[in-house]
Amino acid sequence: MTVSAVIAGLGAWLPPGVVTNNDLCSRLDTSEEWIESRTGILERRAVSNGMATLDLAVEAGGRALKAAGVSGVDAVVVATTSPDRICPAGAPEVTSRLGLGPIAAYDLTSACSGFVYGLATCAGLISAGIAKSVLFIGAEAFSTFIDPANRATAPIFGDGAGAVVLRCGSPEEPGAIGPFDLGSDGAQADLLAICGGGSRQRSATGLGHGEVPTEDWYLSMAGRAIYQQAITRMTESSLAVLDRAGWSVTEVDRFVGHQANIRILNSVAQRLGIAPERALINIDRVGNTLSASIPLVLAGAAAGGDLRPGDRVLITAFGAGLSWGSTVLVWPSISVDSPL
Repeated sequence: MTVSAVIAGLGAWLPPGVVTNNDLCSRLDTSEEWIESRTGILERRAVSNGMATLDLAVEAGGRALKAAGVSGVDAVVVATTSPDRICPAGAPEVTSRLGLGPIAAYDLTSACSGFVYGLATCAGLISAGIAKSVLFIGAEAFSTFIDPANRATAPIFGDGAGAVVLRCGSPEEPGAIGPFDLGSDGAQADLLAICGGGSRQRSATGLGHGEVPTEDWYLSMAGRAIYQQAITRMTESSLAVLDRAGWSVTEVDRFVGHQANIRILNSVAQRLGIAPERALINIDRVGNTLSASIPLVLAGAAAGGDLRPGDRVLITAFGAGLSWGSTVLVWPSISVDSPL
C-alpha cells in the first residue's frame, strides 16, 4: 500500500510589530513608491527586542496542533535560516516548549525553499514508516540578519512562522502532498549569502580571533541575478512537478509561489499561463518571510475563503543555495485561523 503525508492541521503566527514603508523611509534613502513598485510590499512584521525565531515557531506549532485536534506527534522538524543559535538545533527546544515529549526533532536549512524541502523531508519520514505524524514548522526572525541601513535588502524581509501537522494517509485523499520536484545550483551560492559566523569565516580570521567586517554578519544579495534565476527556476520546476502529477496548467486552481517579490510572482504566473486571480498573494502585508512564506499564504487564504476544499494547488519556491522546489496537493477540509 502506498503511503503519503497528508495535511491534517495548519497554523501560522506573526509578531505584532508592524514596519511600514514610511517607517523605513525615515531612515533609508528611498521612497514608499520605490519600495512598493520594486517589491509589492507595503508593510512587514518584525520581532521586538528579546523575541527570536523559536518564539515564533512555538506559537505557529501550537496553532497547527490545535487545528489538527492532536496533542502529540512522532517527530518535529523546523526549517529556518535565522536560528536562535548556530548550535544546537532549535527543534528540540520547540518540542520541549510544546510539551511533546522526547521525540525526534531536528532543523533543516534551505532558505526560501525551506518549506518545500521540509515537506519533502517530512513526507519521506512518513512514507518510510519512521513516523506516522510530523509537526513541520517554517519560522524566521530574518529581520535580525538584515542590515537596517541597506536599502536593497531592508525593505524586503519580514518575520513570521507557519506550521503544518502531517499524518500518514492515502495519496488519493485531499491534503496528500506530492509529487515533488527539487533542485539546486551551488556554483552560484554567493549570490545570496551571510558570510559571518560559519567555519569558513572563523578559519579565515584565525579561528575566531580576527576582526570580522560588519557587513559579513548581514545578508548580501545580487538582486538582478537572483531575480532572473528565481523566475526561471520556479517556472521550470512548476512545469516539471505538474508533469509528474499528471496535471495540466489549466487544472491548477491556486498558484502559491514563494512571496519574494511581486514582479517575480507575476512573471512566473505569466510564463506558466496562470491567470492573476488564481495566484495567492500576501507579500504586500508581510514581505518575504523565507521558510514561513508559503504556510503564511496558505493560512491566510484558507481562513479568508480564497482557498477552498477541493482546490488543486501548485506550490513553488526559490531561495539561497541556490535551491528551488515545487509540489502539488488537493486542498483538504480543515479549519484555519488567520495569521493577520
